[in-house]
This record gives sequence, structure tokens and C-alpha cells, in this order.
Amino acid sequence: MKAYNVDNFAVLIGIDWADQKHDVCEHPLNSGKYHFSIIKSKPEALHDWAMSIKKRYPNQKIAVVCELKKGPLIYALTKYEHLTLFTVNPSTVAKYRKAFTPSGAKDDPSDAFVQVEILTLHMDKLSVIEPESASVRSLAQLVEYRRSLVQYSVDLSNKITAALKNYYPQALEWFKEKDTFIFCDFISKWPSLAHAKRAKKQTLVDFFNSHNSHYVHVNETRISSMKSAMPLTEDSGVIEPNQMLVEVLIKQYKVLLKGIETLDKAIKLAYKAQDDKVIFDSLPGAGPQLSPRLLVAFGSNRDRYNDAAELQKYAGIAPVIERSGKKMWTHWRYSCPTFLRQTFVEWAGFSIRYSFWAKAYYEQQKSKGKQHNSIIRSLAFKWIRIVFRCWKTNTPYNESKYLEALKRRDSPLLKFAINS
Repeated sequence: MKAYNVDNFAVLIGIDWADQKHDVCEHPLNSGKYHFSIIKSKPEALHDWAMSIKKRYPNQKIAVVCELKKGPLIYALTKYEHLTLFTVNPSTVAKYRKAFTPSGAKDDPSDAFVQVEILTLHMDKLSVIEPESASVRSLAQLVEYRRSLVQYSVDLSNKITAALKNYYPQALEWFKEKDTFIFCDFISKWPSLAHAKRAKKQTLVDFFNSHNSHYVHVNETRISSMKSAMPLTEDSGVIEPNQMLVEVLIKQYKVLLKGIETLDKAIKLAYKAQDDKVIFDSLPGAGPQLSPRLLVAFGSNRDRYNDAAELQKYAGIAPVIERSGKKMWTHWRYSCPTFLRQTFVEWAGFSIRYSFWAKAYYEQQKSKGKQHNSIIRSLAFKWIRIVFRCWKTNTPYNESKYLEALKRRDSPLLKFAINS
């Protein structure tokens, strides 16, 4: 990553953001003064402020630090070329404030001042917000939003399952997969066992066929089970409220599934347009869901990271080593983009099924008594180093070439795989 120095800038500005207004601390480097002001969060107010700064410091660079990496404020300021945006972790600001304010007192202007102090003393340690191309940023938001919707759908599915178990557990046996339109439509049409029992056989057959469920023996088993099923309870005090809840939740669930389907199509189109698609399509086990997420994780700017270690640390995959006296211990990196780390860890888990060396590494570490989660994180660490090389050289991953490289290095991993 590009290193910045305080001397490169005419003024340092800290912004403590809020929903309705933002507190600003401005520190011109040619003076020892600090100026405090407040700007509204409206687009017009932010634009006027940004342009007034440019007018007061013409043809000079301006450093702005904030506790955000994304959001309305960042989206508004990234379009101004005269502003260089730095980001500082909120916990860093809180700890810095606590160190010099033992009482724990806090107010927004002082937080803006704290950010300026951190920027002044530790600029080289702070991350700079360097926007990717519009297409990559769009894809980044799409894949993250999709992951959020999938999690919402899981939560909703669990609520539906819990409610059905109270009065209509048979429906859960007839449809093993809940994240399907056939399940949603069936529950909407026949929201209780009594409704299902009254349905004619041909009506049920037509319903299954209309949802592309053409396995005759499966449909026959379902229909037979419906006709012979015994109600869990006939208590209307249990059935009616749970049925009402399920009917409401099912409508939400179906809308959510349609939304995920729409996002999948948008992601597919956006990913297909990326030049680096060929690299991430070559990764074992990535597939249509994780390939776009991995492309976004690396981005298109080859100068963003100097080496793989920077990405490993930024993603939270590289462990943190602490020492005190004669003691030394390793722990999980706490401050990192959660979605980014999640992407690498999920893919590393899938890669075991599709990569010979990844599976061998997993089995090797397992034989040493390592825990599953620990092995997957270590595997993700290795994969980042490999993919970083592919990304830097614009070269698709080739499993055969990598195995040949391991063989040339007389890797213990291949010996383990051969002997096991």
C-alpha cells in the first residue's frame, strides 16, 4: 500500500460522523491552531464544505480521517480528488480517548480532535480509502448484500420450522429443502394438515408437476403420507395462532428467495464483465457464489497491496502473535473486515473437496491433532499467498503446476499424501 507522510498535506481534518450532522476538527499544518465546526449530513452541505476547503487550500492536498470505511459520508467525499480519505478503527479512537481522559468523558468535537492527533502521529499506520472501479464496487456491494439476505433467509426458515413443529410437523418431512418455491407455495396453499387432507389427489399431482417435481414415487409418497397422517394436536388454541404466524412468515420468505434469485442474476452479469474473471474461475471449489466474492476481495488495483502478507493481515487471516516476558501466545485477529475474512475461510473449506494438496494439508494437520477451524484458517492463509501470485501476474491457477512446484521443493506435504 502507498505510504503517506504528514508533510504531503496542507491540512489535516478529523470528522466525527453522525446521522444528522458531522463534527469537524481542522488543523492547518502551517499553524498550531485547531478549528472546530459542524456540517449537516445533507449532500448539499457536504458539497459546499468540500468545495470551501478546496478554495481555502488551492492546489494542495488535504487529509481527512474518519471512523468509517463505507456509508453515505464516505460515498459523498470519495468523488473529490483533492481529499485523501484515511480510516481509523472506532476502537482505536475510543482507547486513545480513554488513555488521556481517565474520566471517560466523551463528546463529538473531542473525538474529531482525537482523530486528527492519531492522523498526525500515526498516518503511516492508517489505511487509505482508494475506491475501486465503479463495476467492482457495485459487485462488492451485491455479493455482500446477497450474503446478508441469505442469513436473513436462514433466520426466517428457522422461525417457520419452529412454528410448523408446533402444529404441522409433517410438512417438514414432505419437503426436506425449505429454501424452495415449492415449499413456500405448498404451505401458502395448504397451511395446515387439515387443509392438505381435504385436497384432491389430482390437485396435488398438478401442483407438484407445475413446480417441476416430476418424480412419481416421491409425489406418491407425499400424497399417501398426507392422507394417512395423524394430527399432532387438534387444539385450535395452538393451531390457529401458529398457522397465522406461518402464513405471514412464508410470504416474507418467498419474497426473500425471489430477491436472492434477482441478486444472483445481477452478480452473474457483473462478474462476467470483469477482466480478472478467468483467474478466479480457476480456483478449486470457488464456484459461482465464491468466485465473485474472491474477485472483490482482491480488487482490480494491483498496487493496492505490496505483498500477500498485507492482504493476509487486512483480511484478518494472519494470526496475531503477542509476547510478554518469557510467554508468547497466538490469537485471532479481532479488527478486520468480517465479510472479507468470512469469504476466505468459506472458500478454504470448500477447496478441500476439489484440491489435492488442500485435502492433503487438511489431513496432515488433522493427524497432528489440530482443530477443524484452526486448519481451515491456516489453509486460507496459504491460499491467499498462492492466489496473490496469480493475481499479480494475471495467471489462472493451475493445480498440476502447483503440485509440480511442491515436488521440486521436495515438500513434506506430498510425502504425507503418498504415504497416507
